[in-house]
Parts: sequence; structure tokens; C-alpha cells
Amino acid sequence: FFFFFFFLFLSSCSSLLLLVGWYIHDKMEINGFQQAAVVEDAQGIAVKRDFKVFLSEFQIDGKRPYEAEIENMKDRNETTLFVNFEHMVHDFSDLASTIASFYHRYESFLREAVREFFLSKYPHQEKDDKDQPRQFYIAFHSLPLASFNTIRSLKTEEIGKLTSIKGTVVRTSAVHTELLVGTFECVDCGMVIKNIVQDFQYTEPRKCMNSECNNSKRFKLLIDQSQFVDFQKVRVQESSDEIPSGSMPRSLDIILRHETVEKAKAGDKVVFTGCLIVIPDVAQLSGSGGRAALENGGRGEGYSESGVTGLKQLGVRDLNYRLSFLATTVVSQDRKVGVVNVREEGTNAEAIVAELTEAERNKIIAMKDDPLLYKHLADSIAPTICGHEEVKCGVLLMLFGGVHKTTMEGINLRGDINVCIVGDPSTAKSQFLKYVSDFVPRSVYTSGKASSAAGLTAAVVKDEDSNEFYIEAGALMLADNGICCIDEFDKMDLKDQVAIHEAMEQQTISITKAGIQATLNARTSILAAANPIHGRYDKSKPLRSNIAMTSPIMSRFDIFFVIVDDCNEVSDYRIAQHITNLHRKLDDAITPKYSTEDLQHYIRFARTIEPKISEESMNKIVAQYQILRQNDSSGLHQTSTRITVRQLESMIRLSEALARLHCDYVVKPEYVDEACRLIRKSIINVEVGDVSFEENFPLRHDEPEEISEGDDNVDEDGDNSNKKSSKPMSVSSEKYRRVAYQLTHHIASLSQRDDEFSGVTVQELISWYMEEHQDEFETEEQAYDESMLVLNIIRRLVATDNVLIDVTDGTEKEVAKMEEVDHKLMLHPNHVME
Repeated sequence: FFFFFFFLFLSSCSSLLLLVGWYIHDKMEINGFQQAAVVEDAQGIAVKRDFKVFLSEFQIDGKRPYEAEIENMKDRNETTLFVNFEHMVHDFSDLASTIASFYHRYESFLREAVREFFLSKYPHQEKDDKDQPRQFYIAFHSLPLASFNTIRSLKTEEIGKLTSIKGTVVRTSAVHTELLVGTFECVDCGMVIKNIVQDFQYTEPRKCMNSECNNSKRFKLLIDQSQFVDFQKVRVQESSDEIPSGSMPRSLDIILRHETVEKAKAGDKVVFTGCLIVIPDVAQLSGSGGRAALENGGRGEGYSESGVTGLKQLGVRDLNYRLSFLATTVVSQDRKVGVVNVREEGTNAEAIVAELTEAERNKIIAMKDDPLLYKHLADSIAPTICGHEEVKCGVLLMLFGGVHKTTMEGINLRGDINVCIVGDPSTAKSQFLKYVSDFVPRSVYTSGKASSAAGLTAAVVKDEDSNEFYIEAGALMLADNGICCIDEFDKMDLKDQVAIHEAMEQQTISITKAGIQATLNARTSILAAANPIHGRYDKSKPLRSNIAMTSPIMSRFDIFFVIVDDCNEVSDYRIAQHITNLHRKLDDAITPKYSTEDLQHYIRFARTIEPKISEESMNKIVAQYQILRQNDSSGLHQTSTRITVRQLESMIRLSEALARLHCDYVVKPEYVDEACRLIRKSIINVEVGDVSFEENFPLRHDEPEEISEGDDNVDEDGDNSNKKSSKPMSVSSEKYRRVAYQLTHHIASLSQRDDEFSGVTVQELISWYMEEHQDEFETEEQAYDESMLVLNIIRRLVATDNVLIDVTDGTEKEVAKMEEVDHKLMLHPNHVME
């Protein structure tokens, strides 16, 4: 009886143990995998311990910087700890080497170390607003240059390592929400399954953890108990100096999470720090076969109306992967590599001065006190180019720029200065553009012939992964807060030139296509270079007749510089000597007053100044504008574009740029004088040739041939009119326009005073002019020459310019027999008075 109960007891115990074993077995089956045992990563725990020691014990000048950092994290309500990798390299070299080599493996341990370090100081911050455990992140920066990689050099051996890459951001996606760790509820039994890690794709549990439930497909995501994070995908393209000859530029997708989103925008030259990762290429995985089946209305294997539901349902396919970069830190490239962004917006003078060293501050003060600062700065612009002082002054003022303003209605008034260089071949136009594109970090160099409207502004393209439309930045967007250098501007198609109208004045780009309606910023200065239409500049024609630009485009440029390649013995010798010395001695042949670094630091500091226009300067600007308008309308054929209100605003911007150059908070009258001089030099005073009267004929040259042949007196009279002036006469273009202006306005005033005005004779017109200028003649010969000059001008106004018309009464024979000075003239009805 005893043995019977003992055997029954043993059977019960074995059954109980078997049930417990089955229960434990079911509990350990997570996501469809059977966990034999929990294995701790001893090396990961050691890394966490050493990293926590580093955070708590590292000191600089007796201070612990990371204790102050977590205090700032608490004040800013942030959860990312930024760690300077150089601090770790000096005192914890072994730890730094381990993290750099196996960063992806130890990232979770580093985050746990940051969490413990933070909670040791602020234990009440353990929970977030949702009463969930607060998540902390780690971000390294300032990696040594040896850890830098180009996009082209990233290979599979770099996967998981801590590294840095640099490039230009060409595309940014919208900020989405990404599921990092999910909590699911079984629809059948209601069991909650926690901590399902998502690896760059939506992943559900493989099987319910309840041993009595066989559900493997029907799960519900519990949003309030899951962990989400902000997510953004950025595409970065390698810099132009890193592209081998004959190769296309390569790009890479950058994944930004949490507080690093929105830190990079299109056009930024950025250094990303993180690790290279591999993710499934779902776009290729569901590519040709399945997508074609869906488009044709068929139901391919693994597809349904809701799309691809899982990797398993795709059937037997090759699983493709692609490289991406998971970034934890986004730093501007100019700060990392020591290049100064002279056009950085949103900074104040105090912040810039704090970043400078003591020597750099003293240098800025010494430059400010230089009495010849304007000349020395201009000479330091493009020192390899000989001469062209006026062009260098214009480029220098473009770098300083004017002051951006906003009206009460919210309208932005641009402060950026646009410059166009027009000149003969081999006059260093492209060299100026190349210098500026290298001088300003956020700049884009492009050629007009190879640029389209979408390439200059922005394009709407479809994403291969999500099939959504997005905006890809063009040259003007990439150069936002920078300078866009456009070479061969005149070679652009007119339809492409029209695309940049809005960007040059309003500094925005409006897009309405493919369901996208957006207004993008293009706050950039444009430096353009153009060649004359016929290869060389024709001095006898106005500027608008020498370049293939429309009037609206020309009016949007603040300054035009015309460079003519004239033969001059002195200048040719100086240029030849400069070029030969440059080839012999290279950098030793150039001795500018200030270096490129000095210019960058000074311009960056000066751009923080916002000068105000004084009342005296305002009156001078108004007076100068009136003079420009009067000079523009004082002739029949202007030598350049019309002077409009845009030139008035150009004068204001140039005056503000000069005030910034001198670090002056008030625009002085002498700055206005210099700005007006540049505008006159670049737009008004374009040299033109003299007006010749060799082909002018008397007003009677239209008479019938039989009369001119039969009546000898007519020819003799015609000859007698010029017998005292045997040499061909010519006059300067300026005087021709002045005299023509006076004659036409006199005829217009006579017609306005007399409603029955029927014309004025040539003799009366010449007599009126001679009476008006009688004090200018000292001898009778001078007066006679002037009267013959006026007669030739009248002939040209009738025969060539079609400004005046002959309204003499009578038949053709009667008019032909009349003296030339008795012909009556009136203004042409189609002539517009200036």
C-alpha cells in the first residue's frame, strides 16, 4: 500500500513537471523562434560600464562637461546626448576603438549607459508623458579625419562601424512617424505581446505567445503602448571635387531619426556621423514581375488589393539589399572642415565673435581701421586676375549684400545683389564665377546652355519606393542663402530664362504640378556671365542690342559690367607680365593684402550689421535717381536698359553693402556717391561710336530723275549747300542725342502751343538752335560749322531715324525745286517723346 501511494506521488510530480516544461516552452517562443536560453553579451556590458565611467569622470580644466550636458538636456527637454569623440580618443582610447569598430552592435548598450547616467542625476525623469520608460539616444561628433569616408568609398566592410561622410543634400522627404518597438494584441485571445523590434519594416509577431492560441496572422497594434520616433529620409550626393573624371556623381540615402530630423535641407553641405546599415530593397523585391501584374489588372502571386503583405507571400524571389546610412549627428560641413560660410543667416555678431579666436578678432579690428579698406578688399578678390578693378568692386559688394526687409503687409524686399558680366572672349569672366563658387561654401556653378528651367528652379519627380511625388531642388534652391553662378547666361533658351524671373526679384519659386502646390525659398544672389551676340562687343550699339536677354531679365540685375578687349600697349604689357609671373612662381606671384580666410571672417561678421539710411543720404539717393532718369530720357537711343525703380533699389542695396563693408551702422552720403558711380559705370556710360553723316542726303534726294538730270540749277544748289564743308562730318553720340533731343522737343512745344501748327521750316529750326547757343561761338567759322552740323542732324532724323517727316506743300516737282532750308518738318506721328 505504501509503495502504491509512493508511485502515485512520483507520477503526479512528473506530470506536473511536464506541464511546467510545456508552459515554459510556450512562453519562450517569441516571434516564432525558440529561445534556448538568455545569453548576456559580456563585452556589451563591459562597454556600457566603461562608457558610463567616461561620462561621469571625464574632465576639462577641472569641470565635467557631460554633467553640464545632461543638465542642458533636462532644460531643453531633449533625450539625445552629444559626445565629442575626441574626448574619448585621448583618455579612453581602447573604448573609442571598440565603439568605432562595433558601433551598431553596442549602440543599445551605449543608450542604456546614457539612460543610467541621466537617471542617476534626475531619477524623477524616468517616465515620459505617456507613462512609458523614457528612451535616450547617443550622438557622436568630431570624429578624426581618418574616420571620414566618401560616398564612393563606402563598401560592405564599413557596415556597422562608426564613420562620417560628407556631401551635398539634394533631396529631403517629409518627416514621418516610424515604429521602433511595437506592442501587439492578439485578436483571437486578447493576449498582449510586447517589445517586438521593427527592423526598418513593419514586423508582427510570428505566433501568439498563448499556448492555447494558434493565431499567427491576426494582430492589432497598440499605439499607446508602442514606441514611435520621427523619421526622415535624406539623399546626399558626393561633392563635385570627389567625382573622378568620366564618372557620374553617386548618391546615398541617409536615415535621420528623433532630434536629427529637419537638421539638413536641400543645398546644405553637411557632414553626417553614424553607421552604414543594410536594409531590404522592397522596391526591387516587388519590382518587374509583380508590379506589372498589378498594373495589368492581374493578381500575381503574393499580391492582393492591399499590396504586398509580407516577404513570405512574395514567393521564391531573390532578396535584394541596399546600403543606407543611419545618421546620429548632422553638422554643417563648413564648420567641420574649417570653411567659413560668409552668407549664413540667422546669426548675430555676438555668436560669430564667440566662435573666433583672439588672433582673428584682432585681425578684424585691424581691417576695420584700414583707411584704404575698400581698395584693399577689392584687390584681394580674385587676385590671380589682372585688372578689372570695377568688376572686383561689384563682386565684393555682392558678397556683403544689402539688408533684407519685410513690409507691414509681409512682403519681402530682397537685399541680395545680382551682377552680370558682359564681355569679349578671354576677359576672365568665368574665372570670376569660379572664384566666387569656391569662396562661398553654399554656392552652385552651372552653365546656361546645359541648364533647363526645372534644373535651375525645382522639379517634381516620383519616389521609387513610395510612389509619392516630391520636389527635387534645382540650382537656385541649392544655392539658397548663397550665390548661384551661371556661366553662358546668354546661351539659355528664352523659356528657361523666364523661369528665373520670380527667383531673381521675389526670391521664391512657385510650383503647381502633380498635385503639389508649394512656394520655395531661393534667397540667392546671381552672378552671371554672358558673351555678346556677335562674339565681340559692338560699341556703336546699345547694351540691350549686344546681349541676348529680355528687358525684364536685364532690369533684375543690379549691376552690368561691360568688358571690352581693346588693344593697349600698357595694359597688354601688364597683363602679359602678370600671367607669365603667375606661371613661373604660382602662389608666390600673388601678394594680396588680405588672405581668403581674412576676407571670409570679415564678411561674415560685417553681414550681421543692418545699417540705416540717414536723411541726408536719402535726399542724395532721390537726387541721384532723378539725374539718372533725366539722363536716360535725354536722347533718342539709350545705350542700356531703361532706368526704373529697380535701379533705385539697386542704389539702396549697394549703399547698404558699402556701409557693411566699413562696419558702419549708418549709410553715409559718400556711400551713395560710390553706389551711383558703379551704376553709371556699369549701365549708363557704355562707350559708343561717333555718328557719321557720310551717307546723309539732302531733303530733295527723292525728286524724280528727269528733274534732277534736266535742271542743273537744282544740283548746283544742292552742291552749294555743302561747298564750304568738303570733309565728311561726324559728331559724338552724346552730342547727337543732345541736339536731337532739343530739336524734337522744340517742335513738340510749337505743336502744343498752336492747334493749327503745320510744320516748321529747316531754316527756322536752325535759326532757333543758333540763337539758343549763340554765346558758345567765338568766331563766324565756328557758327557756320555748327549750323552745318545741325543741318546734317536734321537730315539724319528725317532719312535714317524716321523721327521727323517732310510735310512741304506742293507736287513732287515743286518740292524738288524748293531750297532745302524751306522744307517744312513735323514730328513723326509714331514717335514717342521721352
